[in-house]
Amino acid sequence: MRIEAFAHTDPGPVRENNEDNLLIDQDTGLFIVADGMGGHAAGEVASELAVQTVRSVILEAHDPDETRLNRDIVDEEESIRERLRYAMNQACVRIRQEAFDNPVHRGMGTTLTILLIEDGIAHFSHVGDSRLYLFRNGSLRRLTRDHTVVQNEIDAGRLTPELARIAPHKNILTQSVGYHGTVDPVTSTRPVNPGDIFVLCSDGLTDPLDDASLEQIIAATAFEDLAFHLVDQALINGTEDNVTVVVVRVEE
Repeated sequence: MRIEAFAHTDPGPVRENNEDNLLIDQDTGLFIVADGMGGHAAGEVASELAVQTVRSVILEAHDPDETRLNRDIVDEEESIRERLRYAMNQACVRIRQEAFDNPVHRGMGTTLTILLIEDGIAHFSHVGDSRLYLFRNGSLRRLTRDHTVVQNEIDAGRLTPELARIAPHKNILTQSVGYHGTVDPVTSTRPVNPGDIFVLCSDGLTDPLDDASLEQIIAATAFEDLAFHLVDQALINGTEDNVTVVVVRVEE
């Protein structure tokens, strides 16, 4: 299988700086989106540190056993998911150390969504409210669940998804990399099919565009234009945040 990927990011109409960061590595199949938070430009520091740390742990680790939280695991897929969990928590350590060394960066953190495609298998790990979607056979499926207060209220039946989109506290995170300390990321594995399109994005995309709108856009847009078109539509629809999109297509 061959992997093709494109990305686009924009600071949006309100903020002066872009606190999002991303990684595209088609050769290794590693893709990341991180949406930083924190004053005095600390958000962009946190997201950059997270991307750098994950890349180093996943791609440059000399001893894979050192990146396993549980060395008794023998299943290869679970071993990879363990490495993703380890990488996220190493990013936590690095961000918290940076915040300790530089008080101006205290309180910084970041969302983190990782996709790793190896040997026809997609492995992903996620913390925060950046998202990962899979577009397959004309239908869009969200593969991640937001770590937010409103998502907890939706799960408990106290809030509908429609009302959640306009709730004033919709962006309050229950987990983030760095700020909340040790994280317990959601990890999963699934086989990929030729033609699959994965979309990693920050909430600057999904705040103004619901899943139905995203599905229509993806279905109607040429893949090479998709990342740019999604960002443009978010801007047109009134996003006030940084917007970052990475699109990945699996081909024969």
